[in-house]
Amino acid sequence: MNRSAEEWRSHLTEEEHRVLRENGTERPHTSELNAEWRDGVYTCKGCGKELFESPSKFNAECGWPSFDREAPEANITQIVDRSHGMVRIEVRCSGCDSHLGHVFPDGPTETGTRYCINGVCLTFQPTEG
Repeated sequence: MNRSAEEWRSHLTEEEHRVLRENGTERPHTSELNAEWRDGVYTCKGCGKELFESPSKFNAECGWPSFDREAPEANITQIVDRSHGMVRIEVRCSGCDSHLGHVFPDGPTETGTRYCINGVCLTFQPTEG
């Protein structure tokens, strides 16, 4: 998705822009999606591409929505992030190249994976019915 910097600023709130486009991090425990447990799909706030499904969400008690796997048709790219004196795996939307969060090999489920995602980067679409 090709948008100019001005188009991104008009499409996103200031906080959304800071996190999605400037690789920021929202404050922990501030996302309403931490308490979202209905069935549905989590999509990218920047472009609407599917990222995660509700069965993969779990409470990691880390302050951000956490998932143990990507949706089957997920639009996620993983890249090495060497910022802040650490080596981590950054998670980005492959549809619009927005920063989403990071993935860690410390998840409590059978996947052993914890996608720690900024809630401000997500839109939740509940399953009808």
